[in-house]
Parts: sequence; C-alpha cells; structure tokens
Amino acid sequence: MQASRHSPAKPASAAGTLVLGDRVVNRVGFGAMRLCGPGVWGPPADPQNAVAVVRRAVQLGVTFIDTADSYGPDVSEELIAQALHPYPADVVVATKGGLTRGGPGEWARDCRPERLKSCLEGSLRRLRLDCIELYQLHAVDPNVPWEDQVGVLAEMRAAGKIRQVGLSNVDVEHLEAARRIVPVVSVQNRYNVGDRASEPVLTYCAQHGLAFIPWFPLDAGDVRKHEGIDAIARAHGASAYDVALAWLLHHAPVTLPIPGTQSLQHLEENVAVAALRLTDEEYAALDRSAA
Repeated sequence: MQASRHSPAKPASAAGTLVLGDRVVNRVGFGAMRLCGPGVWGPPADPQNAVAVVRRAVQLGVTFIDTADSYGPDVSEELIAQALHPYPADVVVATKGGLTRGGPGEWARDCRPERLKSCLEGSLRRLRLDCIELYQLHAVDPNVPWEDQVGVLAEMRAAGKIRQVGLSNVDVEHLEAARRIVPVVSVQNRYNVGDRASEPVLTYCAQHGLAFIPWFPLDAGDVRKHEGIDAIARAHGASAYDVALAWLLHHAPVTLPIPGTQSLQHLEENVAVAALRLTDEEYAALDRSAA
C-alpha cells in the first residue's frame, strides 16, 4: 500500500492507493447498492440522478465501484453501464453473484454452480463486458459444497470471463479453503467502527496482502452511537460518518471502504474524507472503544 499524490480535482486519491490483485485503485470506493429503490428493490425514483452520481464519483477520483446482480435485482449493474460504458481504463467495476431476491429487503442464497454461471452471464450482459475485473461470491450457501461454489469461480476464471476472484461474507476457514482452489484477491465482509466481528478476517487479509472491503461502513448511520465519535467529529469540524470512514482507512492498510449514496452532496462528503486525518490519540480511542 502506498500514498498517492492527489489534486483537488481528484479528492478520492488523497487516501492513497491499494493493490487489488494486479490492479491498483484509490482507497475510497463507491458502493452501488443504494442506487436502487427502497429495500434495494426496483429502480430509483430518479434514474438520471443515479447515473449522475456514478459519473461524479469517477470524476472525483473513485476508481473502484462495487455492485451485485441482486441489487435491484439487475438495476444497479444496468445503471453503472449506462453511466460509464465504455469504462475508463483506471476504473475497476466489481460485481457479485449468489443471492436471490423475493422482494424488497428479502435475500436468500443459491450458489449452485449452474446458477452461478447464469449469474455471471447476466452480469456480463448488463455491464456490457466480456470479462469482469473482480467477481465476488456474495455469500456462502450452506446447501452447496464449498468446493463446488469456489470451483465454478475457478472454472469461469480459466474461461476468461473473470479476471480476478473475491469472496464476501466469509470466515477465515472458508477463505483459506477457497485459496487452495483459486487465487483470491479480496474479501468483502460487514465491518465498521462499531461492528468488528470480522476482525480475524481483516487481520488475515492484512497478513496475506488481500484487499478487505468493509460493507456497511457507516452501519446505516448507527456509527453515531459509538462512544466518543461525536466529540472527535466536533474537534475536526466533521460529521461522525466522516470520522467512521477516516478510522476505517487508518485501521488497516488493506481496507477499501465503499460508502454508497443516491445524493450528490453525500457523495462529495464521503469522498472528501480521503483527506481527513485524526490524531494518534483519537485513532487509539476509537480502537479501544469497540462496541
């Protein structure tokens, strides 16, 4: 991991860069789940605004965009393609497969190999790509042997339809087993300043040079409940959400936060956090006060 030079026109670069397999991305990414309608279901009320948000993220220096076929479903991938295709050479669009949707707020798992192949083909079509830069298994399906779930990712990578493989919602045991089958470059787990259940996975990623993509980085706004965070925010003229993102960036050099929004204003605020630096004492206080 290395710091990168940045300009005011590309504020996302202020947090430095992260090695993602054989690609390098800026460490403040964009999560595209919130581009969809309520309950991550259907299109947003203003699709053109969603397109504008994605384009603005790239203008601000965001070079990593994360989505999934289940967001909408299909909606998020289609909006990203509408906004960015043909994609800038420095932008990595990552997607995920393996979840099914029954309605708003409803999520289930189906990682049968034949279905994962179908998910991938659908994502390729919607994103208008021949090969997906980073394809992630969205969650472990307890009804399908783990070797079969990971094995189909290896097969699709060998076929040239996936450039790099990532995992999501896994523990260290699943991660180690997967790496015996296919190279893994990233893990995406729920993690934020107040929810550190995935700390062992983050530690593993840091030790082995894998990117760690924390989803729910702002805990849907609940990070404000974390002890001391409001006082630190006031000291910097920032919000509690800014402090939570700054802590994620500082906590480990392999973290790649992906805050998402449908608001251009919130996007600008999230990206500006790349330049926020807390004091050593403030970082240490947040480290000690894990909920």
